[in-house]
Amino acid sequence: MKGHRMDLSELPQPQAQAYRTLQVHRLDGGPGRDGPDCVAEETPVALEFNGISHAVMMATPADLEDFAYGFALTEGIVDTASQIYDCEWTASAQGYTLHLRIAAANFARLRDRRRTLAGRTGCGLCGTQSLAHVLRQPAPLQHTPYFPAHAVTRAVASLRAHQPLLAATGASHAAAWCTADGSIALLREDVGRHNALDKLVGALLREHRPASAGFIAITSRASFEMVQKTAAMGVGLLAAVSGVTGLAVDVAQTAGLTLLGFTRGEDASIYSHPARLHRNDL
Repeated sequence: MKGHRMDLSELPQPQAQAYRTLQVHRLDGGPGRDGPDCVAEETPVALEFNGISHAVMMATPADLEDFAYGFALTEGIVDTASQIYDCEWTASAQGYTLHLRIAAANFARLRDRRRTLAGRTGCGLCGTQSLAHVLRQPAPLQHTPYFPAHAVTRAVASLRAHQPLLAATGASHAAAWCTADGSIALLREDVGRHNALDKLVGALLREHRPASAGFIAITSRASFEMVQKTAAMGVGLLAAVSGVTGLAVDVAQTAGLTLLGFTRGEDASIYSHPARLHRNDL
């Protein structure tokens, strides 16, 4: 990623394990210079449910409990945070393991559709055993609030100021939950865009936030998985900095979710359910 990166002393520090500092040689059009640089961490994170290994994801090892809760909900393993009885994590030389204890009924449901995810950064499909599991259609959204268009563009414009990991490394995505006036209330970062959103979902669950009262903004493109995860929280609007996919639009239309892409400055493209944005702001 090109562009100036802030001096590390200017930054609010993210969790220490999210990045490491290395000595690098920089080319500058002259003889070059040596100096410190920060790189985001990427490590295997295994998820176990009731002692049974279920998935291995490549992720940034920060906000791990948020990741566990969010993954469990957006993958349809649990329906509410109350169905997760306990969550702990352990570290080893190979990576991290998240140990979740969930309700017996949810574990029985999980066994019926076992999948193994071992793949690239944030890959949400590797090892899926059934097309039906991939194309899970979220339940239609119930009544969710309307939002002023200027609040959405304001939130997206302020994302970078809330991303210490990006400022330090230039190598992370972010997902933010925003209030109706466009204020960023919660934000999570990860090298994988799916992981960042799962961490945000988990944080919303663990902090008992009224997720449906706000909207979600992401720094990446909006694929159908991102729409699925947003709708799973009952959130009615997803705004992406980059583009969207055709399947994301299809899922958003069916779920009743407002999907925005290319949300930059005062501009945005609305791909589904535009009525959720106040018309006098468009």
